[in-house]
Amino acid sequence: MVSFGGWVRTVRQGKGVGFVEVNDGSCFSSLQVVVEPESPSFALLDGIATGASVWVTGTIVDSPGKGQKYEVRAESLEVVGPAPEDYPLQKKRHSFEYLREIAHLRPRTNTFGAVLRIRNILARTVHDFFQSRGFLYVQTPIITTSDCEGAGEMFGITVRSEPEPADQGAEREPGEFFGKPAGLTVSGQLEAEAVCSALGDVYTFGPTFRAENSNTSRHLSEFWMVEPEMAFADIHDDMDLAEDFLRHLIRQVLEEGADDMAFFDQWVDKGLVDRLRGVLDSSFQRISYTEAIERLQASGKSFEFPLTWGLDLQSEHERFLTEELLRGPVIVTDYPRVIKPFYMKQNEDGRTVRAMDVLVPGVGEIMGGSQREDNLERLERGIEHLGLDKASYWWYLDLRRYGSVPHAGFGLGFERAVQYITGMQNIRDVIPFPRTPRHAEF
Repeated sequence: MVSFGGWVRTVRQGKGVGFVEVNDGSCFSSLQVVVEPESPSFALLDGIATGASVWVTGTIVDSPGKGQKYEVRAESLEVVGPAPEDYPLQKKRHSFEYLREIAHLRPRTNTFGAVLRIRNILARTVHDFFQSRGFLYVQTPIITTSDCEGAGEMFGITVRSEPEPADQGAEREPGEFFGKPAGLTVSGQLEAEAVCSALGDVYTFGPTFRAENSNTSRHLSEFWMVEPEMAFADIHDDMDLAEDFLRHLIRQVLEEGADDMAFFDQWVDKGLVDRLRGVLDSSFQRISYTEAIERLQASGKSFEFPLTWGLDLQSEHERFLTEELLRGPVIVTDYPRVIKPFYMKQNEDGRTVRAMDVLVPGVGEIMGGSQREDNLERLERGIEHLGLDKASYWWYLDLRRYGSVPHAGFGLGFERAVQYITGMQNIRDVIPFPRTPRHAEF
């Protein structure tokens, strides 16, 4: 005898027997509940609709039906929460655009249930991977006074309160609460470097924010980042770790989420599973940015965006490189200094930095990192070159004053990884409640 609760997907009656398809969210497949005419619950079937929650008590038996090994012969079926006829998720296909409008209900669909289960596997695997390698998990601040990227696309922090009477003083000035302007972090990297400088290899995995007014299928205003940092490490150590990490994520999902991945392969992105297995079986080719530019220019391919040395690679360039020229995952290194952040270590040529981007077929860039600049004078010049306030980075500069060591790390946008591994086309569909410009419902 078993007892369980779940939500009704369908109800049908045939030849005097009732069939209720129930799903509890734990896996892709639903369980068929058979209600015999002599059961007291049989009379309830006409009042049970899609979306209702039920509690079932019965016996698991072999199923004669196709596509299922077992079913439950119900002793009793209780309606816990009914669903009226206007339930928004009737049994038909709904567009992803429509489902974003009811994000509080979309986890009940096949697609988004599968997305969230795969997301769960990936989140756990992130911790398993780094913990098994001796990395320390560090919780870095969400509120910061330092702009890691130097791009200025940060959400500011202010105090919002009821207006005070005129005789009790003016409203607070923005930034007054912390004594200086503060914002939501775009990265935990700088703080992770501080801990790395004392405890060795660390990683951070938490929410980050970017006030970029972009409404593309690849951008969110709130997203999660995985950012490891290694002490006494160089760019080659960084590339090795990134390659091992991506392989591990893919391998675990294919092993643990086989049913959900089969669904994505059939209904969302045909050929997805073979493409991911191809990444596992491929060597990650490593080429310099300069060589990548030369090979792209020599290909004769006409690109939408100009392609000259000194400009950043666009998605079309990255995908052509991985899908057509090199036919597999690629790590591009040694980017021009002028297109990368101030903290990346300069090469001896003075023109390039020890940066690396991991590119994969179907997406392009999925991870980016670098060896960090561990020389105090060069780091100071890099900050000044971007016109940043050096005083606000005093503590970051101290890390180079006192016991500086070579160190390196990278960042993986967690939603980008979920999007890539599930084949979902829009990043808003791989996070439970997406935050984008002019959209912060739920």
